[in-house]
Amino acid sequence: MAENPSHSDFVVCIPARYHSSRLPGKPLIEMAGKPLIAWALASAEKLPARECVVATDDARIQHCVQSLGHHAVLTDPSHATGTDRLAETAKLCDWDDDTIVLNYQGDEPLVPAANALAVIEALRQHPSASVATLYQTIEMTEAVFDPNVVKVVVDDHDRALYFSRAPIPWDRSHWSTVNKSPAQPIAKGHYKHHIGLYAYRVGFLKRFALAPEAPLEALESLEQLRALQMGETIIAVPAPQAMPHGIDTPEDVKRFEEYLKNRETP
Repeated sequence: MAENPSHSDFVVCIPARYHSSRLPGKPLIEMAGKPLIAWALASAEKLPARECVVATDDARIQHCVQSLGHHAVLTDPSHATGTDRLAETAKLCDWDDDTIVLNYQGDEPLVPAANALAVIEALRQHPSASVATLYQTIEMTEAVFDPNVVKVVVDDHDRALYFSRAPIPWDRSHWSTVNKSPAQPIAKGHYKHHIGLYAYRVGFLKRFALAPEAPLEALESLEQLRALQMGETIIAVPAPQAMPHGIDTPEDVKRFEEYLKNRETP
């Protein structure tokens, strides 16, 4: 990994599950001659972290990563969330409680480095916080009412107040008088789309793994709500750059290969 005294106080962990309902064996799917996990590693290695490790639930992925010359640990396949998997990884790697861990998604190999460094810096600037994450403003009604677009509300100090799949905040006067058509633009700034890029402190990961699933977490199927119900502070700041779409479907694989082809074309 690159050395940089101002940034090398963090580690990168790439969760890579074999089982996926839409793309089984997703980390090993070949794209432009390399498995997806190789593309994720190539992207993550551009960050000035002191260590990069893949956390997987399958020996085939571990073998692939090791054959590429990278570090991979085999974790319990029964983990309910990616955060639980990171907690086990922190234990296996013997990271101390103050270590900052960047959760770098293995199916999002195009994460801008500026976004990754922004979420790390947000956590570094808030010593009392346990977690940092990012958001983008929502501009169209369609996203506000889409349950797959997670919304976040923050206070004046960038602390997340709540995450939901529902339209929050609910603009009572606006939504009672305007057309809720998907094509309707909305006022910028009121609605924030949460981006699942996280930085954690290891001490928090240990506490999270010991806590039971929270009622709100189960209700919304959002693991970050467990942290809020535990009383932990989550910092949420704007993403410096737009986040590209992750790879979840065969169509996404084709789009990624097309992107690579266009990038290599003079």
